[in-house]
Amino acid sequence: MSAIPIDGEGRFAGYASVFNRLDSGGDIVLPGAFAKSLVKRRGRIRLLFQHDPKEPVGTWESMAEDGHGLFVTGRLVPGVPRSDALRRLIENQALDGLSIGFRTVRASRQAGKRLLHEIDLYEVSIVTFPMMEEARIVSPLSAGAAIAAATKTIRNR
Repeated sequence: MSAIPIDGEGRFAGYASVFNRLDSGGDIVLPGAFAKSLVKRRGRIRLLFQHDPKEPVGTWESMAEDGHGLFVTGRLVPGVPRSDALRRLIENQALDGLSIGFRTVRASRQAGKRLLHEIDLYEVSIVTFPMMEEARIVSPLSAGAAIAAATKTIRNR
């Protein structure tokens, strides 16, 4: 069995978005798309369940773009019933999707796809079915390995 993707304090990590990949809505997020928003909204990007503003479940401890996408680390708030349930689901690898909630600032079209050059990110949710297949929670202990694998994948393109 692989590593548990959440630690004893409810911390987890993963990619909320992956660059240059088509999602099921026809969008492709480009490198740098989050940069301005991460500065503008520092500490005010919400951690929700299923994009529901009535379901805050934790806090984002860090968010940064790397060569692969938007890497996030978060912590579920203990004692919140939904957070406690999510922790058990993540521990048992029954739930691992991540998804971004945003407003488009600058985009273009190419071959029927929407290229997102700049977005205003306001929340990242834990979800059952992410629109971007690669947007997933990974073990905090293996986050470095995930980044190394992503970098290798990008270099091999």
